[in-house]
Amino acid sequence: MKVYIIGAGPGDPELITVKGARIIEESPYVLYTGSLVPKAVIERASKDAVVKDSAGMDLDEIMAFFKKAKEENKNVARVHTGDPSLFGSTAEQMRRLDEMEIDWEIIPGVSSFAASAAALKQELTLPEVSQTVIITRMEGRTPMPPKEKLRDLAKSEATLVLFLSVGLIKKVVDELSEIYPKTYPVAIVQKASWPDQKIVRGTLEDIVSKVKKEKITATAIIVISKVLGNTDFPDSRLYASDFTHGFRKAKKEITVSE
Repeated sequence: MKVYIIGAGPGDPELITVKGARIIEESPYVLYTGSLVPKAVIERASKDAVVKDSAGMDLDEIMAFFKKAKEENKNVARVHTGDPSLFGSTAEQMRRLDEMEIDWEIIPGVSSFAASAAALKQELTLPEVSQTVIITRMEGRTPMPPKEKLRDLAKSEATLVLFLSVGLIKKVVDELSEIYPKTYPVAIVQKASWPDQKIVRGTLEDIVSKVKKEKITATAIIVISKVLGNTDFPDSRLYASDFTHGFRKAKKEITVSE
């Protein structure tokens, strides 16, 4: 018996891995995050499977579900949104599974930050502009470690990707305005890859009013970076004619004889 912790992707039901989809189809027990996982993903489950929405369950109830499956020696597809490694609330489940001596495996998924970059048609790392992406959140009910305050992370001017923070957008702007100019680019993608996906672009000066106008309060990724809309950057060295690597040797100079 094994529990498979599956990343279902950001919203588009086709953005799940082949392996994740197969395990959902094969598992006798399916436990999914109903508030965010698309119904089309769960509809892959067998008609004979025990399928339950975990949205209204606490951790003890979730573990009781796993315990029952263990008693019946049946695998569980534990389906989370996005990728389980980022703000997935999966670590405490893994810890409990170890305590219960239940085998488990993680099946990665497409994160909502990657889907947001795709929606924006934006590479988050541009040569000589930003080569680092910091994935974090604004401090709210969950406190941040002392060295991970947003204003401190922002000093590097790396691309910032914020989860779970759009409801605190004014606080985000207030902190970043201490570091960046008002013209600094910001983009927000709500429900990336869903049919009702919404994109808002702006700057630190106007993003709060734009978010308020669009009534975006949750399920959104915030990107703050100089890469946004930037077309004035050098080409990557990867495809330069004089750049060599293990798969491409230097071109020989061709001379024309008389």
